[in-house]
Amino acid sequence: MASSTPAHTPMIAQYLKIKREHPEVLLFYRMGDFYELFFDDAKRAAALLDITLTQRGQSGGKPIPMAGVPYHSAEGYLARLVSAGESVAICEQIGDPATSKGPVDRQVVRIVTPGTLHDEALLDARRDNVLASIAQGGERWGLAWLELSSGRFSVLEVENEEEMLAELTRLSPAELLVPEHLTLPESLSRERSLRRQGEWLYDLESATRSLCDQFEVQDLRGFGCAHLSTALVAAGVLIDYARDTQRSRLPHVTAIGVENRDDTVVIDAASRRNLEIDTNLGGGQDNTLASVLDTCATAMGSRLLKRWLNRPLRQREVVQKRQAGVALLTLDAAYMSLRETLSAVGDVERILARVALYSARPRDLARLRDALATLPELEHALSDIDTGSALDNLRPHIRPYPEIADTLQRALMENPPVVIRDGGVIAHGFDAELDEQRGMAENAGDYLVQLETRERERTGLANLKVGYNRVHGYFIELPRAQAQQAPVDYIRRQTLKNAERFIIPELKEFEDKALSAKSRALTREKWLYDRLLEDLNATLHELQGTSRALSELDVLCAFAERAEALNWVRPTLGENTGFKIDAGRHPVVEQVSETPFVPNDVTLTPEQHMLIITGPNMGGKSTYMRQTALIALLAHSGCFVPADAAEIGPVDRIFTRIGSSDDLAGGRSTFMVEMTETANILHNATEHSLVLMDEIGRGTSTFDGLSLAWASAEHLANAQALTLFATHYFEMTALPEHAEGVANIHLTATEHGERIVFMHRIEAGPASQSYGLQVAQLAGVPSQVIQRAREKLVTLEQRDTESPGAVKRFDTPQQNDLFAQAPHPVVEALETLNVDELSPRQALELLYQWRAQV
Repeated sequence: MASSTPAHTPMIAQYLKIKREHPEVLLFYRMGDFYELFFDDAKRAAALLDITLTQRGQSGGKPIPMAGVPYHSAEGYLARLVSAGESVAICEQIGDPATSKGPVDRQVVRIVTPGTLHDEALLDARRDNVLASIAQGGERWGLAWLELSSGRFSVLEVENEEEMLAELTRLSPAELLVPEHLTLPESLSRERSLRRQGEWLYDLESATRSLCDQFEVQDLRGFGCAHLSTALVAAGVLIDYARDTQRSRLPHVTAIGVENRDDTVVIDAASRRNLEIDTNLGGGQDNTLASVLDTCATAMGSRLLKRWLNRPLRQREVVQKRQAGVALLTLDAAYMSLRETLSAVGDVERILARVALYSARPRDLARLRDALATLPELEHALSDIDTGSALDNLRPHIRPYPEIADTLQRALMENPPVVIRDGGVIAHGFDAELDEQRGMAENAGDYLVQLETRERERTGLANLKVGYNRVHGYFIELPRAQAQQAPVDYIRRQTLKNAERFIIPELKEFEDKALSAKSRALTREKWLYDRLLEDLNATLHELQGTSRALSELDVLCAFAERAEALNWVRPTLGENTGFKIDAGRHPVVEQVSETPFVPNDVTLTPEQHMLIITGPNMGGKSTYMRQTALIALLAHSGCFVPADAAEIGPVDRIFTRIGSSDDLAGGRSTFMVEMTETANILHNATEHSLVLMDEIGRGTSTFDGLSLAWASAEHLANAQALTLFATHYFEMTALPEHAEGVANIHLTATEHGERIVFMHRIEAGPASQSYGLQVAQLAGVPSQVIQRAREKLVTLEQRDTESPGAVKRFDTPQQNDLFAQAPHPVVEALETLNVDELSPRQALELLYQWRAQV
């Protein structure tokens, strides 16, 4: 950017001064009805927004690039910039153009960043928009995150980098604050949402001071987080950043919550992706667990539902109270009337955040008015439902606010305009002074007609007229011939060629009122609107409690509706380790499948804690494993589950090693990613962990892969982890003979001619074959290739029966595999060697040679 020089106009000099204070963000500089951008900002914005790049004045003898967007439609442009990862400083006129000498005073009133959005038009209504911050202290990591559009603020400390990445995957922040020189994992350093912060900001003392100032307390012990020094550093940086972007104290952020990983069923980043909880493997939201469950009546309910699914709890009492609430709501379909009422509530949570930030628009307050009107009905409906569930915690908060509801009902027009700018928001009859000013502005015409009639009668001058123009204001006009007959109280105002214009005290008084009535009415209306926001802020904390209760009620009603509609059952959270699922179903596949879903049982106990799953590709192994994990996740979220019956024991973690993916940018092959994820599982799985392992070792040679699969399964069996282990290595089916607690099951299929039909049914024992050629045929592999493969298979099978020297891996049944049948070179040499013809020296040399080969 060019520096300021004497050649710059005062306006450009002012722009450059403000821009120097915000070098990293785009500057929206208010000029009349436009936000203008200059220099490099203009070039960048023009490219991102596809708007015209023009010029204004010169700098250093070169034209100054300029681009602009209309003030009234700026939100759409801001949304596009933020979605592209940009941040924008909004610079408004704060001075009075009528009294300013030189450029009108301007200042940045807000910085719009991806993680600090609260405008309705810029947000996805049904997903959280999180600003997160991380700090490192030795091996430990501190995390803090804030949802500015709701006011939720939380901290967490974790033991290592892997746990930190898992939590960030759960939170999926729109913007992440990190220390300037911190070395980040490769996967994280590529994120465009990163905002590097100065190292000097990461100081515990200043962070604590900032947090105490925000919450207006002397210390943080009351929040239970004073011992989390690394997390508090991250939180202090975050709250300073958020307040700086909003240029305010964030009055709706009134507390900081502490999360504990021991309270949750831990799901690492890779497992979370594989389970497709609220984001599918393609990055979309279709065909996910959340997409099946989310029938919430409100957007804030949808967001809470996703948080519950992403953070299943090990706190049995909390989960069981949720389940009890769902059960009560299903009785006599009680959820139906509640959901109908909730549909009128709207997004109270985010409306209250905008109220706190004084950015709420008239229609926000109208929606809040409508939401408050539903509370008496909801309170009455809840009072008719039995106690003994999560609903008990909601009842005290779902209560009427008669004074606020009455004020909003009387204050607001039925359908107010979008913005307060042009008035028309405050209802007639709410404020006498406003009504008077409006009446004066709106009824000026009637008054002038009445005045004209009265003056004609009083003076007897039939040609008298009362009029108005913008230059001279209101006047009484008489033809020149009658001007001499004007009463003594007529004061001459203007002489025209054929007429004289006069003013009288009454008209002058009316003029003073009428000319400023509209302006004064708008000023009065804006003042009344601000007073409404102040009144709402006085009870903000209580209203926030109500919004949280409404969100939870909405989720419980959605769970109840899904349980009824999809024939799901209440699971039992048992104290004994293991799973007993009768006729379990995959919650997503069942809904998207065009054919009836085939349910299957799952039994995992301390005596049978590992199932080796074999069967054909596309036979349903991955579906069977995933549905088990999702049923466990649903049960620990407080939801009913897709099964005929389910008893779930304690679960501390859910691990999945499913599918193949690479990390080329990070220099990791598909097999390296697979082994990294496997290593994490083997290091951390316990007897209470649910482990899903699918096709371990397929990314390397057969011997290496089979050995790794065998050793990994053996390790998990010894750890007594609750494991579903799918494999195409038939040799793995011998593991039950070598390790305790292991059993074989398989997915069934049948052949019709050369075709295969998948039965998707689990049966005991190993599969008889893999049906690889049949699946390849279904996939559309050319018929000549299939035919050649069949010929080669016959050859290999014959070789298998004719090669007595073939190596028997793990003394197990052999898979018809080219590599499995190849005899060892030493064996081949022995078969052709004539031992009687060897000299002692030759025999010794052969022994050395073979030992090297072996």
